[in-house]
Amino acid sequence: MMRKLMVQWREFISLLVGVPSYEKYVAYMKEKQPSQPILSRKAFFADVQKAKFETKAGNVSRCC
Repeated sequence: MMRKLMVQWREFISLLVGVPSYEKYVAYMKEKQPSQPILSRKAFFADVQKAKFETKAGNVSRCC
């Protein structure tokens, strides 16, 4: 019970700050793109942050 609550809380906080669910990403990749490599949790987070904040020139486009 407590573990499920913690998982749901973690997912809520991630969505609140704009970070997609890593578990959903993994499930999607296994189902829809099984021949593609799955990023580690750390690489996934870095990729999401890069897509969200960097411009084409490589600069940070915003702080929040």
